[in-house]
Amino acid sequence: MLIINNEIVEQTLDMQTCIDVQEAAFRGLASRASVLRPRIDVYAPSQWEDSYFRWGSTEGACNGFFASRIKSDIMSWPKNEKGEVANQNKFCVKPGTYCGLVYLFSTDNGEPLAIMNDGILQHMRVGGAAAIGAKYLSRDNSETLGMIGSGGMACSYLEAIKCVRDIKRVKVFSRNPENRDIYAKKMSRELEIEVTPVETAHEAMKGSDIVCSCTDSMIPTFEADWLEPGMFVVNLNDFEVGPGQINYFDIAIRQGNEKIKLPDGDGFMNAIGGGTGGYVAGSDKELERVPFKNPSEKAHHLLPCFVDLVSGNVPGRTSDDQITYYENQGNNGLQFASCGGAVYLKCKEQGLGNEIPSEWFLEDIRN
Repeated sequence: MLIINNEIVEQTLDMQTCIDVQEAAFRGLASRASVLRPRIDVYAPSQWEDSYFRWGSTEGACNGFFASRIKSDIMSWPKNEKGEVANQNKFCVKPGTYCGLVYLFSTDNGEPLAIMNDGILQHMRVGGAAAIGAKYLSRDNSETLGMIGSGGMACSYLEAIKCVRDIKRVKVFSRNPENRDIYAKKMSRELEIEVTPVETAHEAMKGSDIVCSCTDSMIPTFEADWLEPGMFVVNLNDFEVGPGQINYFDIAIRQGNEKIKLPDGDGFMNAIGGGTGGYVAGSDKELERVPFKNPSEKAHHLLPCFVDLVSGNVPGRTSDDQITYYENQGNNGLQFASCGGAVYLKCKEQGLGNEIPSEWFLEDIRN
């Protein structure tokens, strides 16, 4: 049994491997070589009057590995000047610290194999998945990328997409001018490409072949009429691209179906968290801290998934003029199984990780 921290994950997992193992795992869904359970959340009141506890978990299995990824978050949802829930904040214990873990098991004999911090793995698996979307839906000759957002995910997206497309120019917009300047300098230095900070999201998108929206926004980050022929767009969360934007896409593919289909009742509420759904504790007064989806809001379109695309059930890009979109949500548990398995194999090969006896996790009492 290995304890694997973020530093070891960063040392053992390269982005190209991250892309390759995820693509293989996603393709395995068509033949049932891979399997996953969508993420499901549990909400309960926290000690803070403006925040709520949220537990999230998701599972997946492929290539002899089973992974369960868990998250323990204190969530808050600040509103903008219009009274809209504009983004979401999170921490564990105190602002600036987080708790996300990946538990890895063998599907051959059930043995517990590893416990990993999920920080680096989380960023790389999401960035790698965005690159899978770019590989299949962006134009082969894409060179200019517009980035909305300048955080860690924006770094991962650019690093990953550069693995599948010859990106030469980047324009980055962030609401914080200092952050976009820092991002431009960092990514220009690391990837040896031109990265220019710009003052609006529209300016970042204008003339771009690929557009990445990498924010925690709970409202759309761009206007539909900013889209241009030939663009490929990829998001980070469900709220950045709304139904109005989706109507403009010639082709729209979702990574996977991550929504558990349950009726309201027995503690489950579909509208909580802006429509992500979950099991909920708390009084009506306590639940005023949490955003709920307005029943009058239009639901996101049901999109075909990546497995439908690679199975030939739906068409991909057929013209350089088409505007295409990859909704980078779904298959979460499978991402942690495939990438976590790759990290584990490298650790065993290189003698990395803190080893503890597997027997500590086994017992002779039948459960």
